[in-house]
Amino acid sequence: MKVLCLLLLFEFPGRIIQKKFIYVCLHQTKSIMLITISLVVFYLSAPVLLIYLTKISKILNRLGAVVLAYLLGLFIGNIGILPAASDSFREILGTRSFLPEAEFKSYFEASKLTESDILVNQIASLQDILMTIIIPLAIPLLLFSLDIRKWLKLAKGAVLSLILAMVSLLIAVFVGFYLFAGSITESWKVAGMLVGVYTGGTPNLAAIGTALNVSPNIFVLTHTYDLIIGSVALLFLMTIAQRLFHAFLPKFQVVHKAENAYQIGNEADDIENFDPLFKRKAVPDILKALGISVLIFAIGGGLSLLVPKPTDTIVAILAITTLGLLSSLIKPIRRLRNSFQLGMYLIIAFSLVVSSMANLSNMFQIEFLQLFLYVLFVVFGSIIIHVGLASIFKLDADTTIISITALTYSPPFVPAVASALKNKDLIISGLTIGILGYALGTYLGVIVAAILK
Repeated sequence: MKVLCLLLLFEFPGRIIQKKFIYVCLHQTKSIMLITISLVVFYLSAPVLLIYLTKISKILNRLGAVVLAYLLGLFIGNIGILPAASDSFREILGTRSFLPEAEFKSYFEASKLTESDILVNQIASLQDILMTIIIPLAIPLLLFSLDIRKWLKLAKGAVLSLILAMVSLLIAVFVGFYLFAGSITESWKVAGMLVGVYTGGTPNLAAIGTALNVSPNIFVLTHTYDLIIGSVALLFLMTIAQRLFHAFLPKFQVVHKAENAYQIGNEADDIENFDPLFKRKAVPDILKALGISVLIFAIGGGLSLLVPKPTDTIVAILAITTLGLLSSLIKPIRRLRNSFQLGMYLIIAFSLVVSSMANLSNMFQIEFLQLFLYVLFVVFGSIIIHVGLASIFKLDADTTIISITALTYSPPFVPAVASALKNKDLIISGLTIGILGYALGTYLGVIVAAILK
């Protein structure tokens, strides 16, 4: 920042307004550097605290570290700790999170922005950089441990349930789009994100949000409504859904052997076990996984340079996802321990960054009612459609419930719902559906967004 200010000073020595901008810039350099370093340390280290809190509290464990990260980020971003943009700056920004340096300078010289806006813009720029780096690194890490052949071999019956779940979701998203999208900002992007979040949870939501360049406010509002409505839906699935669905669907019949269910059950217990990340013996595998992920990131970034904007980001995300999947077919990479947990750690950090950029007061504005209704329609509409299709194809109630859980809430929730249904044999089907949802959701979300655009 300081170097940039000095370069500008030597480049334009005769302009008084330019010198004023450089003086302000230099004057704030120390504050900007201190805040920048503090924010980076906070964003990357806070997940450790959140993971620890989920270990010592049953209530917080049920919420999960991702939800806690959103709550903490919203708190940090809305209590006045971070500097606020001036009214004129917010108006100029529109749906963008920050202004490029040259554009910001031109507005500042025209006296449309204040000195405090310099710090606001720099912080927003830092947050955008972190978001841009974290997601492409996390996607391959989440996919490395996926054994496609194993999942398909152990749970072929789950594939049909996966297909029905995705068909149900697509119907709900398309119908809801034409019912509610008229007054929703970036509605086609929201549709793509909803496909992502309901086929793989937060990782896919984040990947699609990044690929489509969704504004932080719309991103957080969409996910906040999803958390509110989703918590109600999850309670329904864990309590009365089984008895209600039995009126339309047959009861569960055991398809897999007990030893297979037990084997997958042990894997499920490890999904949210972050303990090995903080042990010395895990360091070699973690560094290898991270190194491969950085390489994939670099390749995806290189490919994105070959296409024009705004498709460059989409190309990068899809390339990174594809390379992550291909890497999972290589045994030495697939056997790297804790790559999934490291990816989820980065997702927690991402959730913290993006939620701290949101203005919570916007959530209660009447203009966002349509967005709330759209999310509500997709969640419960897709469930109703799924049950109808399951009835036609004679799928049992428990498999239907676990497939909805796996796609809507991601694999970590599968064991909890299976336990609530008193059917541990569901775990294998749930994990199969959930992990395949991770792999397919990003592609599907980007395609849907492109169609609706």
